[in-house]
Amino acid sequence: MERRGDEVHIETEEARAGESTGIMRWVLGISLTLAVVAMSVVWLIPALS
Repeated sequence: MERRGDEVHIETEEARAGESTGIMRWVLGISLTLAVVAMSVVWLIPALS
C-alpha cells in the first residue's frame, strides 16, 4: 500500500481479497442447478395432481 497525498494506492491482489481458483464457479453452478430442479419439482407435483 502506498500513499500519494490524499490517495491510497494498493496492489491488485490486496484490493481483490478473494480467491481466483474457480471453485466458487462450481459451487454457484451446482447450487443454481439444484435450485432450478427443486423449484421445478415444487411446481410440477401440484400441476400433475
